Amino acid sequence: MRNFFTINDPLDKIIEKTMPDKKILKTEHILTGWTNIVIEVTTDKGSYFFRFPRNPFWSRMIIKDAAVCNFVEGKTSYYTPQMTLYYDEKKRPYSVHKKIEGYTLGDRIYHLSHTALTGVAYDTAKFIKELSGIDLRGAPKEVQMPLSEFLYELDHEHYKKHIDADHKYIKKTEENKLVHGDLNLGNILLDENDKVIGVIDFCFAGLGNPQMDTARMLSRPVPEEFEKEFLAQFVDTSEVKRMKTAWQHIDAGYAEHIRTNFPEITLNQL
Repeated sequence: MRNFFTINDPLDKIIEKTMPDKKILKTEHILTGWTNIVIEVTTDKGSYFFRFPRNPFWSRMIIKDAAVCNFVEGKTSYYTPQMTLYYDEKKRPYSVHKKIEGYTLGDRIYHLSHTALTGVAYDTAKFIKELSGIDLRGAPKEVQMPLSEFLYELDHEHYKKHIDADHKYIKKTEENKLVHGDLNLGNILLDENDKVIGVIDFCFAGLGNPQMDTARMLSRPVPEEFEKEFLAQFVDTSEVKRMKTAWQHIDAGYAEHIRTNFPEITLNQL
């Protein structure tokens, strides 16, 4: 019996069963979700995101996502999802969290003033520092999965072209600090005043080198001004250039997997 979901599953019925105390007003498939089938559900009591894993690997990782989100909650200066993990009648895991209202940095970054861009760069760097400084004593085992192990398994589970040299390097530079693992423009939320208010999607999170998060932010196109202001917030960026290349290889490999197996997904610019 498969432990993941497809778009042919009765997802609307699962959503209704999960929210018996709420009136569902609208559902919308978010077509940019790579790892999960993401559905935004608008109810009479607010909006929620449902995430249904696309394969066995992501079914395991959504359990980690929920554990990390709930462990991190309240430990940084920014909102993070308060996630609830559910299992359907076939024992397939899926998650639900209330929507954090705001705009993604990806939607806004090319429209920001210099002052706003500087503020966003500062806040994003602050989040990386705060996250990596969290005391991990008593953290659930899911939180303590090394990023290098996650990326190695992701590579060998999904890619046709492996990046073994990068795996060795990532492992070599790893530290016993919590990192987001997928800190990109789509996972940082801004309010109506273009201030960073939250960070979402901790599916990649684990133990690693904080410079991996710094490099991840720069591994996709960003304005030169943002990159300059962002890097200026760190004392040490010695590993960022090579880590940035590693992330670009990872993106390219997984994008190839998505194009081949999930043509319905809209890929963002890489």
